[in-house]
Amino acid sequence: MNLAVGAFLGLAVAVCWLGAAGFARLRAPLDRVHCVTFVNVAGGLALLVAAVLADGVSDRCLKILLVLVVNLVGGAVVSHMTGRAVTQRAGGA
Repeated sequence: MNLAVGAFLGLAVAVCWLGAAGFARLRAPLDRVHCVTFVNVAGGLALLVAAVLADGVSDRCLKILLVLVVNLVGGAVVSHMTGRAVTQRAGGA
């Protein structure tokens, strides 16, 4: 059990590093938004699975799930607003 928890926490850290590398490598702001979204989704899911494996279904897991859902919904809205602002500033529709 502890090995699986450590593996998922390690996966969350690896996801963050991969997202940071992608963010540094990509030049366009719209592409960078995808890196941030990837880190939010994949890292959040790995953290949620690690918490469920460590505690079972508990208050902490439900709070992590709530933060993940709010982050997914709110992150999608912010991503679309940012993308629209960037395209309008560049002279698009």
